[in-house]
Amino acid sequence: MRVFVASLATETNTFSPLFVDRSAFEGAFYCPPGTHPETPTLCSGPVVAARRRARADGFTLFEGTATWAEPAGLVSRAAYESLRDEILDQLRGAMPVDVVLFGLHGAMVARGYDDCEGDLLAHARAIAGPEAIVGAELDMHCHLTDQMVEAADVITAFKEFPHTDFLERAEDLVDLCLRAAKCEIAPASAVFDCRAITGFMTSREPGRGFVDRMLALEGQEGILSISVAHGFQAADVHDVGTKVLVIADGAANHGKAAALAERLGREILNWGAGGGAPYHFKPEEAIVQALAEVGQPVVLADRWDNPGGGVAGDSTVMVEALLRHPEIPAAIGALWDPVAVSFCRAAGIGAEIDLRFGGKAASTSGKPIDARVVVRGVTDDLLVPFEQSWVSLGPAAAVTIGNLDVVLASTRAQTFSPPVFTDLGIDLAAKKIIVVKSSNHFHAAFAPIAHKVHYLDTGGPYPSDTAKIPYTRARRPLSPLDPNPWL
Repeated sequence: MRVFVASLATETNTFSPLFVDRSAFEGAFYCPPGTHPETPTLCSGPVVAARRRARADGFTLFEGTATWAEPAGLVSRAAYESLRDEILDQLRGAMPVDVVLFGLHGAMVARGYDDCEGDLLAHARAIAGPEAIVGAELDMHCHLTDQMVEAADVITAFKEFPHTDFLERAEDLVDLCLRAAKCEIAPASAVFDCRAITGFMTSREPGRGFVDRMLALEGQEGILSISVAHGFQAADVHDVGTKVLVIADGAANHGKAAALAERLGREILNWGAGGGAPYHFKPEEAIVQALAEVGQPVVLADRWDNPGGGVAGDSTVMVEALLRHPEIPAAIGALWDPVAVSFCRAAGIGAEIDLRFGGKAASTSGKPIDARVVVRGVTDDLLVPFEQSWVSLGPAAAVTIGNLDVVLASTRAQTFSPPVFTDLGIDLAAKKIIVVKSSNHFHAAFAPIAHKVHYLDTGGPYPSDTAKIPYTRARRPLSPLDPNPWL
C-alpha cells in the first residue's frame, strides 16, 4: 500500500489587521518532506500517526511538506497557492497512491479563497483519482464545507476543547482511511447544519459528558466517527457556524448517521450559551472576584485578546487594571512585543529601565504602557510544552513593575502552559492573579495549579459579541443573528 501525507494549516480571523504571507509559515513551522519532527504540532498529527502505522504495518509512506502559520488575518493569494501547489506537486510525484492524508485546520481563508481546505482537498482528489481514499484531520474550530465533505472520504475533527486530543484524532483518521483502502469499511458521511454560531468547552459540563457519549457511540451499530465542527466565529465566510458530521459504515447506514447528526446538533442548540465559559468578567469585576477567592493563584483567561484567535495578543487592558491595584501580586503573559523584548535582552537581567510595551496593533489593544521596569528574565527562545508538541514564543523577557510581572514575547502564540512564566523565573504560587492570553487551550496545564479559573472580556479585538459581528458572506438564517429554524 502507498500512502501520502502532508499538512497545511492556519486559522484566519478575517477581521484581524494582521496579514499572512509565505514567510509567516516558514517562520513559524515549515518542514519539507522527511524533516517533520517525531512530535506533532497542533495540525500535523497525521504525519506522526502515519509514520507510526507505516513502521507497524509496513506500507510505503510518502511525506509532503508540513507547515503552519500562527492564526492571524487573511493569507495572501500567493502564499496559499505556492504552498498548495508545492504539496500537490509532491503528491503527483508519489503517484499512484492508495491513501492521501492531510493535517489541516479548516478555517484558512486567503484572498480569492474562502475555503482553502476544500480547494486543496478537491485538487488532491483530482490527482489521486476516485479510487483513492482521501482523509483529513481538522481543528474543531473549522468551517465544515460541502466541498470538504465531497472531496474527502473521511474527516475527523478534534473533540476536546482544550485541544488535548489532536494526536488521538489523527490516529483515528489514519486507521479509518487504511481500513477503507483495504475495503474493510465504506465510509458514508452525513452532516447536520445547526444554522448557529455556537460551541462548547470540554473542560466543564455539558460539553464534557457530551463528548464522552460521542466517543462511546463510535464503533457501535455502524457508526465509525462523530465530529462536531464548532466553527470559527471570527471569519466572514459562507459556512461559518456549527455543524455535526457523522460517518457511517456503508450507504445502508447513511440514514442512521443523518438522524444521529441531527439529534446531536439539536442537543447542542438546546444548551444555548450554556456550553461555553460560564461568565466573562470585565477587568475590575475579575479583580474583585479573584480577591474574594480564598486561595491562589486565580487564573484569568483573556479570551478576546488571544493570539490563537488571530489577533495580536498585545492588549494592555488587564495590565492597566492590575497596575491600579499595586498591592496585588500578579503576573500576565505573554504579550506580543518584539521591540520591547529586544530592549530588555540588550539591557540584561537585573537592569532597571524605562520601557514602553504593548498597545500597538489596534485601537482595541489599549494604550502602550510606559513604566520603570526591572528586567527579571530573558531567553533566546521561550519554548513551552502543549500536549505532545512544543511551541516557540521566540526570544522573550519578563519584566517586573512592583508586584506585577509581565512576560513579553517576540512570537505570537497562546499561553499554553506555566513555563511561559516559570522559565523566566516567575513563581506562580506566589501570585494571587495570573492572566493568560488564551481561549481555553491553557486549561489542561494551568488547572492543576489554579485555585480557580475565570474568563475575561477585555473588549476585544477578537469579535466577542456574535450578534454584532458584521457578516456579509455568512449563509442565513444563522443564529443568534436570526431566529434558529430548528428551534
